[in-house]
Amino acid sequence: MRLHRLDITAFGPFGSAQSVDFDALSAAGLFLLHGPTGAGKTSVLDAVCYALYGSVPGARQSGSGQGANLRSDHAEPRTRTEVRLELTVAGRRLEVTRQPPWERPKLRGKGTTVDKAQTWLREYDTTAGAWKDLSRSHQEIGAEFEQLLGMSREQFCQVVLLPQGDFARFLRADAEARGRLLGRLFDTRRFADVEKRLAERRRAAEVRVREGDAALLADAHRMQQEAGDAMEPPELAPGDPGLAEAVLAAAAVARSTARERLAVAHSRLTAAESAHTDARRTLDRVRELARLQQRFAEAERRAERLRERADGHRADQERMQRSRKAEAVAPALELREEAEREHRGADAAEARARGPLPAPLADADASGLAAAARRATEELGGLAAARRAERRLAELATERAGLDRQERADEDVLREADAWLDGWEGARTTLQARLDTAQEAATRAEQLAVRREPAQRRLAAARTRDALTAGLDTARRRAREAGQRALDARAHWLELKEQRLDGIAAELAARLTDGTPCAVCGATEHPAPARKVAGHVDRATEERAHTASQEADRLHADEERRAADIGKELAVATAEAGEAPTGRLESEAAELEQEYTRAHRAASALHAAREELRRAEQERERRLADRQEAAVRAASRLTRREVLEREQAQLETVLTQARGTADSVAERAAQLERRAARLTEAAEAVRAAEETAQRLKAADARLADAAYRAGFATPREAADALLTDAAHRELQHRLDARQSEEAAVRAVLAEADTAAAAQCPPADPADAERAAAAAEHRLRTAASARDAAARCCAELDRLSARATGAVRRLGPLREEYDRVARLAALTAGTAADNERKMRLESYVLAARLEQVAAAATARLQRMSSGRYTLVHSDGRSGRARSGLGLHVVDAWTGRERDTATLSGGETFFASLALALGLADVVTDEAGGVRLDTLFIDEGFGSLDDQTLDEVLDVLDGLRERDRSVGIVSHVADLRRRVHAQLEVVKGRSGSTVRRRGTG
Repeated sequence: MRLHRLDITAFGPFGSAQSVDFDALSAAGLFLLHGPTGAGKTSVLDAVCYALYGSVPGARQSGSGQGANLRSDHAEPRTRTEVRLELTVAGRRLEVTRQPPWERPKLRGKGTTVDKAQTWLREYDTTAGAWKDLSRSHQEIGAEFEQLLGMSREQFCQVVLLPQGDFARFLRADAEARGRLLGRLFDTRRFADVEKRLAERRRAAEVRVREGDAALLADAHRMQQEAGDAMEPPELAPGDPGLAEAVLAAAAVARSTARERLAVAHSRLTAAESAHTDARRTLDRVRELARLQQRFAEAERRAERLRERADGHRADQERMQRSRKAEAVAPALELREEAEREHRGADAAEARARGPLPAPLADADASGLAAAARRATEELGGLAAARRAERRLAELATERAGLDRQERADEDVLREADAWLDGWEGARTTLQARLDTAQEAATRAEQLAVRREPAQRRLAAARTRDALTAGLDTARRRAREAGQRALDARAHWLELKEQRLDGIAAELAARLTDGTPCAVCGATEHPAPARKVAGHVDRATEERAHTASQEADRLHADEERRAADIGKELAVATAEAGEAPTGRLESEAAELEQEYTRAHRAASALHAAREELRRAEQERERRLADRQEAAVRAASRLTRREVLEREQAQLETVLTQARGTADSVAERAAQLERRAARLTEAAEAVRAAEETAQRLKAADARLADAAYRAGFATPREAADALLTDAAHRELQHRLDARQSEEAAVRAVLAEADTAAAAQCPPADPADAERAAAAAEHRLRTAASARDAAARCCAELDRLSARATGAVRRLGPLREEYDRVARLAALTAGTAADNERKMRLESYVLAARLEQVAAAATARLQRMSSGRYTLVHSDGRSGRARSGLGLHVVDAWTGRERDTATLSGGETFFASLALALGLADVVTDEAGGVRLDTLFIDEGFGSLDDQTLDEVLDVLDGLRERDRSVGIVSHVADLRRRVHAQLEVVKGRSGSTVRRRGTG
């Protein structure tokens, strides 16, 4: 774990935003966090702990422990408390931001409201070069850091932060506490899982063995239930030795006894089957004889009954013959009955039609009744004008009803309008509040838009700054290279120039001629002119080298100018972007963009709110107009009602004359219609009665003639002799049944075997049935006994086979249980051969503690000038288990003693050495947590100067392992010894931090 950057806002004593660059502080390997008492040195560590775990170290947390009371009293009311930590853990670069619950002023109105706690976790994606969000859940983020760090908050404070007053906690902790911490740091859960797994396997194996023994005993008891007194179950319990052999032996005895009983039952069943067969044959013979005797006696009784009913049979035959003669008179009878029915109906209809008629018309004939009907019809035609007046009166009533409905509708409109207008002020206030909220969001969006552009410019400047920084390095390197080339070219030119000057005499001599004065000395004689030597540099070569030198100087100047331009651009970009990292600016710009998006989304409701308010105002105007229109319609209805009432009075006068004694014209018309209909109906009924009387007289004459022809004296005799269909079928059925019965009786009396059986003595099957029932009972009893014996043998064979298989399967289970039980007892420290009673996890942790003690001793000896050595002890104390003891060896006395006997200063550097050794071993352990940043809070005041130098030398040596240690102290001497410093300065408006001595 390595810390990179910590940002604190309104946290603890820090009223304003403060930043701590741990990368710059950690570059020296050892840095000092100092300041006056109460300035907030420890609050920096509290912020680190709160960012990781959501709470501060135990001695300083309050309230709920979730940061509820960590807000700075110096902060502005609208500034929210926030802690942001950037760190690398397990190879992942993470950024966690926590905001505790905040009681802030309300945006509108007076008072305060509480915002919930917020937490963000982001991870830097090196591939995409940007931060990506991971989670916003407090629980998920806390669990994620606890898993990545491998430590709870208390363990983190003990191993990494070493809070004030808790230096010696681990040094003086008991074995259980050391075991819990070391188990989390070294991830020895797999060994504890091995112990747990072996214990579970032992219990599971024991359960399987006991279940097998219980199943075996259950089979033995079931065999005893089947065998009865032939078997005694073993008096053993599950797990007892010899149980399997006892069960198998008892099962063998039971099987043998059951087979003997099966043979005896089979013999008894054979004898019972033979006796049952003989009894059934005798019963069948006696039953057949009794059946034939009963059949003959029943036939004789039936013959006697036929002789007794012979007179009734002859009467039925005579009646059938008269019915067949009367069938010829049936059509005339039917015709006469039809004519009589029609005549009776016509007479009844005439009586009904004449009943309602007035007295003068009661005895009138058909023509008189028809004339009266015509007069009633003519009077009915004279009521047409009255009918029109009545319809108009109905229309007036309908119109007045419409006016009533319109009046009620207008009353409803007025009530709705009044109710809506009564609630107008409240609705307008609500809509105005929504409009104001949207307007505030729009104002906020405009403000954020103003802030967004500078943030984007600053982010673009930061990106330009990063690009120009790399470009400046390249330009400066190229400028240095061009300067070097220019120096090389100038040196080459000067070298060539020197060589040319060295050979300038030969060059001048080449121009001398005899008698021509020398340009140098003026002599006209040249007895020994200089000669050109090999490698002579002429003027053209020198000029080319000079030109190359000038060109290299020009290129160097261009590169210098280009680098200067980039530097100026970088200064401009740096001035605009500041020293803030680009990633942070990207995060801030992204957050500002999100906030702007939310405000813009909220502001988008402004137009809708305005429209809704405008529609509400339009609705108010409409309601007012509806109320005015309803008043106008009410006045118009009053005038119309007066006109309708005058017209109604005139129509009533006309209708009174037309109605006469009736209540209405329609009733008068209905009276005339009914009168005309009754008269017409009566005339038709009189005519119909006269016609049916003529048809009845003709039918009587035809019936008398048909009866005489059929041989009957009168038509009444023919009608009496005629049978209905049902009577004819019944009579024919009796005749046919008599004939069938006579034939059946004759057939039975003619059977030879039935007649022979009647000559034998009477048969009684009761004795034979009792004998057959007894034989069948004996057969069922023998069969049940044989089946029970067979089932017993089969069940005993099945249970014996299952018990034998169970015994074979239990053998490997018993061996596995013994083996697993020995291993589980050994790893749990309860085995007899585990002399020190050490659990497997304790044994592994003891080895790790030996490594920690060895690593701690390497530093403890330097801190104590070779006096003290930490050693691991696996000794036992009483009946307790051993393995995680820790002692100190004093080289001055040569004796091993308890760490509790160390003085305050000795305890401090001993526990410090132990913590550093623990960090080394954890880091070196494969899969362990790498602890690259440690903090030591106070304790250096208890050291003398020499010991302090030795402790600082040891801490300074940690940089070799790329680890940094932060010392939290107000000891003045440490400010001179530690150059990298973070000073906490307190003031009336809150504390601030500033970095010193780190370049």
